[in-house]
Order: sequence, then C-alpha cells, then structure tokens
Amino acid sequence: MANQSGKQLKDIAFSVLDLSPIVENGTASESLKNTLDLAQHAEKWGYNRYWLAEHHNMPGIASSATSVVIGHVAAGTSTIRVGSGGIMLPNHAPLVIAEQFGTLESLFPGRIDLGLGRAPGTDQLTAYALRRERRSDGEDFPDQLEELRTYFKPSVERHVRAIPGEGLNIPIWLLGSSGYSAQLAGKLGLPFAFASHFSPENTIPALQLYHQHFRPSQVLDEPYAMVGVNVIAAETDEEAGRLATSMQQQFLQLLRNNPGPLQPPVDNINDMASEYEKSLLEQRIGSSIVGSPETIKEKLQLFLNDTQANEMMVNAQIFDHKARLRSYEIVGEFIQ
Repeated sequence: MANQSGKQLKDIAFSVLDLSPIVENGTASESLKNTLDLAQHAEKWGYNRYWLAEHHNMPGIASSATSVVIGHVAAGTSTIRVGSGGIMLPNHAPLVIAEQFGTLESLFPGRIDLGLGRAPGTDQLTAYALRRERRSDGEDFPDQLEELRTYFKPSVERHVRAIPGEGLNIPIWLLGSSGYSAQLAGKLGLPFAFASHFSPENTIPALQLYHQHFRPSQVLDEPYAMVGVNVIAAETDEEAGRLATSMQQQFLQLLRNNPGPLQPPVDNINDMASEYEKSLLEQRIGSSIVGSPETIKEKLQLFLNDTQANEMMVNAQIFDHKARLRSYEIVGEFIQ
C-alpha cells in the first residue's frame, strides 16, 4: 500500500476484537462478565466499536452464541458500536441472521454492526452438527450474502420477510484472511476487515485487491478497510513479552489440534515448542505488536504506514483480566 498520506494514529479509529477468552481454571460465566467489563472500559477510553467472534467447539472461547453476547454487551454500554467479527454465514440460514441482527438493531438503534465471514469457524464435524444440510466450504457465500442483504431491504411483497430486520440500516462488513472476500467486498462496495492478526502475510495483497476492485455503492463512496492486529501492551517490553506467551500457547494448542483454555504466561515459550512449531508461530503471529507504550506506539505507526488502514481492530489474548484491561488502556491513550 502507498504510504504517502502521512496518516497518524490519531487520524484513525481503534476498535476491539474480543474472543471472550476462557482461562485455565476459569468459567464461561467469568469470561462473559470480563467481556462486558472490557467493553465498558473500551467505551470510556474512546474505542469505536466492540466486536465478538463466532467460534464453536473451542474450550477457550465463550462467544459461540455471538448474537446473544452482542446483546449482553450492547445492553451494558451506551455509545460504542457492537457487532460481530464475525458471524460465519455458512453456519446459518440467512433469515435467522437477518432476524437476530434486526432484533439487535431494534433494541440498540444505530449501534449494531454485522461482520460476516465465509469460513465455518470450527472443524468439519462441528460445522456438520451446526447445519447439516448446507455445505460448509463457503462456495455459496455470495448467494447467502445476497439473500441476507435482501431481507434487510424494504418490501411488503416478499413472501418470506425478516421481522425485525426488514427496512433497517445495519452496516454489513465482509471479513477475510485471504483475497476472496477482499475482492467481493470491493465489487459490492462494502467495508472490509482483514484478519492480519493471524494471516499477516496476506495483509497487503488483500488490501490491494480490495482497493483495486472497489466500486462505489449506496453504502460507500470510497473504500473503507479495517485491519485486525494483536497488541500486547504493558509497562515494559519484558512484561509484555511474558504476557504474550499466553497467546503463543493458544496458537500452539491449535497447531497441535488440541484447543484448550487460555494458559497463564510462562518465562520462555521456546521451552515448549519445537523448531518447526516456532517457525509456524512466527508465520502466524510473529507480526504481533508487543511491548511498552513507546514500543507499541512506534510499531502501530509503522503498521499504519504499511497498510494505510482506516481503522485498526485490536485483539489481546491476555490471561490476567487486569493486565488485559491495562493493555487496551495503553492503546487507548493513542486515540485521544
């Protein structure tokens, strides 16, 4: 991406991505309470939106019933936008999502976002258990998306209608970790959110595809791109590095096909991983921004220079809730 504009951190919006992490020896109930607490702090610190992610059959993630958690967060806050990052559309009938988000928008007018992904967000057996009769390979995603968008259009002639939902203006975002959704979002003139926090090597190519294929629409006159980024901030680089080992362990669990609760930090992640695993960790989350406030600010600015994003969505998988709050507070200081 071009880096000619001189865009500064204060010029863009910052948002929160929350997986509602369930920590070792913790419960989903505690995680969801922590989610609301973080959302209330994020609102106070000036974050723009707060998104929850749909994952299933994951012992370390409490946000599987994403629409329900969105309602919980929206009810406990007053101004911050709340939405999905994302709803995995192949898991659902589009009518159900239209009704759910129509209900959320009716309850919390002007505050709800609908971010959509085309992956199942889980393994194939779980995807089958979620929705037996629909393929989970995402091939029919454009058709599902068109069906969903149609339910939001005003009409009294349609035989099947989404009520609530019909006639409501709910922003739809496409999410992606490769080029597919980037091109589709561009062609449809929709905002695009890229999962740079776990697919860093595809970030710049996907953003370029989005801008190249963008066509103005009733939704957007110009492209609007948001990038996800892992940020682990603390008072010192050393402390942040230790906190980041919980995120590293989480990815190790996924690599080993053994997902579990978020683990407490360790002194040295290298003692737990093989050379091959360490190379995969570097590939997937090596671009994470970890450090003191000064380090974080410098690296976030470099990331902005490279991406020229309109918005950054911060993910922080940190074991201790107070340390997680402090990490987001540090980033929030760049928003003011």
